[in-house]
Amino acid sequence: MKSKFSTLDIAVAVAEIRELVIGLRAVNIYDINNKTYLIKLAKPDNKRMLLFESGARIHLTDFDWPKNQMPNNFAMKLRKHLRTRRCADVKQLGIDRIVDLQFGTEERAFHIIVELYDRGNVILTDHEYTIMNLLRTRTDKDEDVRFAVRETYPVSLCRIANPINDLTFLNDSLTNATQTDSVSRFINQLLPYGSALVSHCLRVFDVKENMKIAEISHSENVINQLLQVINLGNQLFNNLCDSAEKGYIICKNLDKSLNDELYDEFHPHCFTQFDSRIIKEFDSFNVAVDTFYSSLEGQKIDLRVVQQEKSAMKKLDNVKKDHERRLGDLEKSQNVDKSKADLILYNVDIVDRVILVVNSFIAHRLSWKEIEAMVNEAKESGDLVASHIVKLNLQHNKMILRLQDPYQESDSDDDDSSKRGSKTVNLEIDLGVSAYCNATRFYDHKKFAAKKQERTIAASEKALKAAQKKTNAKLRDVNTIANIQKARKAYWWEKFYWFISSENYLVIGGRDSQQNELIVKRYLRGPSDIYVHADLHGASSVVIKNPHSGQSVPPRTIEEAGSMAVCLSAAWSARVVTSGWWVNHNQVSKTAPTGEYLTTGAFMIRGKKNYLPPTQLVMGFGFMFKLEETCVVKHQGERKAAVSVSEVDTERDNDSIETGEIELDVGDDSDEELAEPVELDTVAKTNELTKDEVVVEKPGIEVKAEDSDISEELNEENDLINVDENVEEFDDGEHEPLSDDDDIDEVETLEDIEFPDTNIDLPHIKGFNAKKIDEEHVGFSKEDCLISLGGDTV
Repeated sequence: MKSKFSTLDIAVAVAEIRELVIGLRAVNIYDINNKTYLIKLAKPDNKRMLLFESGARIHLTDFDWPKNQMPNNFAMKLRKHLRTRRCADVKQLGIDRIVDLQFGTEERAFHIIVELYDRGNVILTDHEYTIMNLLRTRTDKDEDVRFAVRETYPVSLCRIANPINDLTFLNDSLTNATQTDSVSRFINQLLPYGSALVSHCLRVFDVKENMKIAEISHSENVINQLLQVINLGNQLFNNLCDSAEKGYIICKNLDKSLNDELYDEFHPHCFTQFDSRIIKEFDSFNVAVDTFYSSLEGQKIDLRVVQQEKSAMKKLDNVKKDHERRLGDLEKSQNVDKSKADLILYNVDIVDRVILVVNSFIAHRLSWKEIEAMVNEAKESGDLVASHIVKLNLQHNKMILRLQDPYQESDSDDDDSSKRGSKTVNLEIDLGVSAYCNATRFYDHKKFAAKKQERTIAASEKALKAAQKKTNAKLRDVNTIANIQKARKAYWWEKFYWFISSENYLVIGGRDSQQNELIVKRYLRGPSDIYVHADLHGASSVVIKNPHSGQSVPPRTIEEAGSMAVCLSAAWSARVVTSGWWVNHNQVSKTAPTGEYLTTGAFMIRGKKNYLPPTQLVMGFGFMFKLEETCVVKHQGERKAAVSVSEVDTERDNDSIETGEIELDVGDDSDEELAEPVELDTVAKTNELTKDEVVVEKPGIEVKAEDSDISEELNEENDLINVDENVEEFDDGEHEPLSDDDDIDEVETLEDIEFPDTNIDLPHIKGFNAKKIDEEHVGFSKEDCLISLGGDTV
């Protein structure tokens, strides 16, 4: 399996990297391991991840590689000198497997030298190639060069390409070459681009790779073919460097019917020697290499997961076996104690006689040696009692007897049964008690072991459950190990607060004053875009992006954006219920009044604000799934704006509002006619989104009310606010408000405006029970209550 870059691979990869990263700034540097590092390069709307591994590879990656939580010292050194610097150049040093990454220009430049040969190395130098830091210090004995801090990196020693076009030079090279070397090895020395390219060129001209140099030394035809091979190799190398083809991965599996494919090699060109193998084609060489190495890393992670799963299951099995062994030992101990006690009872006469004889010897004050001598003499004389004594342990007042079951059947014709009948057991007998007491002692041991077995079984169940729970938790942790997955490209709005409204409108909000400034300056451009803000100091700037030019944003989306603006303001921490307002994009300006200035995140609002109803401090979160391109057609139209029944009723009732009537039907509570409708000329003429035109509708209830109070309040409000001259400054809470001597008319705040009394007194209606209606409709939901502002429903 191929694991390192060849010279051809480096040349093609560097050519592709140059086109994509030149001009990008280094945002951060991460270390994947001690030899692999990741550089995040970015500029507005363009992000790239450059990965290089010492002694192996360098390429761009689209996968999310697992990074170390704490960067190592070398990564910190790279961050210190390279962060925020622009990538100025990426080049290969000669035809060596060395890549030079330059960040910055002139005297402020820094270089990262990535060596991809042998054990490899990563070296950080300044603009004069003085080494500032490196992965490993070494000394090149051939060139007598030391690679260490404060030494100069020997850029001049890199090999330069020397094309061979002379037949005389080729003949001299063949003469000086080892005659036993193969042709492929000889060409590799002249074409240091990789064995795959050399093998391809030899196959094109039908030159055998295994042919010895001695066989072609005097063949002019073969020598001419070798010259053509060298020229083809140089030409192909130059073509691939100038205009790289697609990338290719060669698979190990030769059976095309199998789905599981193991990657074997990667190349920037489809060489002829791989025609009989499975080849996967990619858009570029970098993509092919990225896929190849991410697959290998994924296989390593899968292997580690399997090993950890086996380790966890092995521990669980060991716990089970340990408990089974303990239970077996206790069961065996009970059987042994019972058999010993039974043997004593079966031989109770013999045991008592032995105890009596030995105790009589002790009573006569005989020494222990004399007692042992007398017992041995009795054994030799064939005494039946003495023959059962195996050993005397008078120091502990005990002895060992050899006993057997006298009731066990013995058949001389059956060898097995005779063996069982003649089987004896050695038992320890206490001389201080009788035979029955000795038997009782063994029975007590058996009972104790039985109780211990019960406790062990009960404890085993708990221990096994705990071990199983611990194993399952470990397996879950193993399954959550980060796999190498392709990183999703973030959309431009994901750096802000954002959501998709119910009608499929994108709503974005700033996280701080800088983002508020960016949102208004860069993204509040559409002629139908809407600016939303909470009626509080220090709130987020919210913008509704309207892609439908000429169409107004639905009220429901405006209400949702207002809720977002209020929740992202100081009202959230203060737990104050307030409202928001919205204006068109052309009402938001960064131009300050004469003699004043606007700080970052502060804007001027010219014209009338359209206030929204108070909103609850409620926020939520959801999951969004990105569809594949092939599945988009199947899901088109699924998120169309759904028109609710209440919205349909509102549109139907708007006709009655235009005619100056507001009806409230009490429904079944009264069958009598209500009062005659009264014309609301003010509502019909204004038709503006003002805060005071509030009508609460409930299905099944009709109310006819006089408009005098509402019209009087509206007239007072119009006198208070001069729409043409109204200009107000608001900000994100990070600068001082305008001075009092400003000649701009101040707008009444939410606290200063006196709202009209919209309570409807209905005592004249016959059968009207206000308490009953209040009890029935105390739980109005957001969908049940339609707040009509100038004919539009929010």
